Amino acid sequence: METQIHVPLGSPVIRKIPIFVDEHNVTPGAMKLIQQLRPAWDISNVKTKYFTDGTTNKLVGCYLEDSPEDVVLVRVYGNKTELIVDRDNELKSFQVLHANGCAPHLYCTFQNGICYEFIHGEALGTEDVRDPTILRLIAKEMARIHAIHAHNGCIPKPDLWIKMRKYFSLVATEFTDQASNTRIQQEVPSKAVLEQEMAWMKEHLSSLGSPVVLCHNDLLCKNIIHNSKEGHVRFIDYEYSSYNYQAFDIGNHFNEFAGMTEPDYLLYPDREMQMDWLRVYLQAYKKFTKKTEEVSQQELETLYVQVNKFALASHFFWGFWALIQAKYSTIDFDFLGYAVLRFNTYFETKPAVMALQIPE
Repeated sequence: METQIHVPLGSPVIRKIPIFVDEHNVTPGAMKLIQQLRPAWDISNVKTKYFTDGTTNKLVGCYLEDSPEDVVLVRVYGNKTELIVDRDNELKSFQVLHANGCAPHLYCTFQNGICYEFIHGEALGTEDVRDPTILRLIAKEMARIHAIHAHNGCIPKPDLWIKMRKYFSLVATEFTDQASNTRIQQEVPSKAVLEQEMAWMKEHLSSLGSPVVLCHNDLLCKNIIHNSKEGHVRFIDYEYSSYNYQAFDIGNHFNEFAGMTEPDYLLYPDREMQMDWLRVYLQAYKKFTKKTEEVSQQELETLYVQVNKFALASHFFWGFWALIQAKYSTIDFDFLGYAVLRFNTYFETKPAVMALQIPE
C-alpha cells in the first residue's frame, strides 16, 4: 500500500530552470523565465496579468498582445507552503493528469515555483457551480479524474489522516499557555477536543467503504475553469492532489459551494441538488471504470451518506490548513477567522450528518 502517485513510463522529463523569483516582486524573475521558455519573444513587449484569487501562492500570466492565446503562467510558491504542500507529489499529479487530458502543459519548474500553460475559460463563482448544466460537467470531470489509474498496480492508500495529523502537529504549539497567539486560545477548540474529534473521524469515516481514488482535494469554485465555447470544464491547481477517499473529494467540493472570501455555508447544496450531481457522477464513474452506466438507488443513497460524512473531515482539514497559513502566510487574508469558521461549521453540522445511515 502506498500514498505516492506514479508517473506513467515514458512521460517527458520536467525541465528545471535555476532561477529564484521574489514573491514580493514577481515580474523581473518572471521575465527571466520567459526568456528561457519563449526565446523568440521580444521581452520589452511582454504583458503581465496578475491573478489575485489565490490564498497560497502568487500567480502572474505572461503573454504578447498579438498572440493572447499563448499565455505562460508563472506561479511562485507562498512562504513556508512546503510545510503543507508535497511539491514532488504535485508535479507527479500534474504529469498524470496531463497524460490523461485533464491538465495543461507543465513547462518547467524553477527554484520556488512552476510555469505552465494557461487554460482559457472562466473561473467559476458560487452561482456557477449550482447551474444545472455546469454542475453536470463538474460531476463528469471529477469522475474522469477519479477513474485514472496512477498507482502501477499497487493498492493506493489515502493520505487524508497522515496529512491531517501532520498539519495538526505543525500548529500544536499554538495551543500552549506560552503561545503568543491568544486568539487561538479564545476562539479555536482546545487541542484535546481537536485530537478527540480527529480520532473519532478516522475510526468512523474509514469504515464507510468509500473507494480510494486519485483526488483533486481542493475543488473550490475558482479552481474550476469553464470553457463555454467548447462546452467543458477543467480543474486547475493540483497542490493537494493525492490518493484519497472518493467521498472526501466530493464532500469537499460541496463545502466549497460556500465560497472563499466570505463563506456562507447556507449555500451547501441541498439533498435534491446533491442527488442530481451524484447521479451524473456515478453514471460517468461507472462508465469509465466498469463500462456500464446503470446506477441503483442504493448506490446513490450510499454515496450521499458517505459524501456528507466526509464533508465533516473537509472542515477539519482546511481548519488546520488555515491555522498554519495564519502563522506563516504573507497573503492578506484572515486565515484565523477562516479556521474558526470551519471548526464551528463542523460542530454545527455533525449531529445532523451523524443521523444519516448507509442503506442495508
